[in-house]
Amino acid sequence: MAVVVHRKKGESRNDLINRFRKIFSEEGILETVRRKVRYIKPSRRRYERQKEISHRVWLERRQQAR
Repeated sequence: MAVVVHRKKGESRNDLINRFRKIFSEEGILETVRRKVRYIKPSRRRYERQKEISHRVWLERRQQAR
């Protein structure tokens, strides 16, 4: 889960920071931290999971209709 970015030869600080941000967002670290900051009741977790599944099913049906 640790993100280590080494500076390449001739790479500017801005490019290094942008590369770090890209890796950081792809790993999903910020989302994980935000999710773990506060307690979420199990019923709320089930609700959110069901909502996400319903959305995926809707997207798949929409994709097939085209």
